[in-house]
Amino acid sequence: MASKKTSRAKRSMPNVVVLATILSGVLAAGLGGMLYATDRSSAGLLRPDDRVIVVQGKAIYAEQCASCHGNSLEGQPNWREANENGRLPAPPHDETGHTWHHADEVLFGVTKYGLAQIANMPDYQTDMPVFKDVLSDEEIIAALSYIKSCWPAQIRQMHDQRNAMK
Repeated sequence: MASKKTSRAKRSMPNVVVLATILSGVLAAGLGGMLYATDRSSAGLLRPDDRVIVVQGKAIYAEQCASCHGNSLEGQPNWREANENGRLPAPPHDETGHTWHHADEVLFGVTKYGLAQIANMPDYQTDMPVFKDVLSDEEIIAALSYIKSCWPAQIRQMHDQRNAMK
């Protein structure tokens, strides 16, 4: 009887929990050779204190990301619940979302290659485009750096701690 309850609980688990679990697993396993190859300091890939990169990233974000994730990084309404086509709406990238819960390399990999490829889930459906043929590695890092530059100091510190754990 307990196994029926467990399987029922797993089936009813919200999509956002599944997504967070997948991303955590990807982080734990590492992204191997698919990631941006560079000398990485313990600070991570992102450069939220570099004004030139952040200004470039703000422009890239406005052009490529804001239509879904919002001009103020607020995301779409009800982002934790699947929409009518069964996909999760765009999450916020401000401190209220889960973006800062993931190390730079995961954020980079998901942006460049998409969650389906990074998590080895070819059937995973999302409205998030893959940017490997749209943005250069530097442009992806700039957009993500802009996002991080908008977070409060405490959230940035927690994100830095996640990067240090890799």
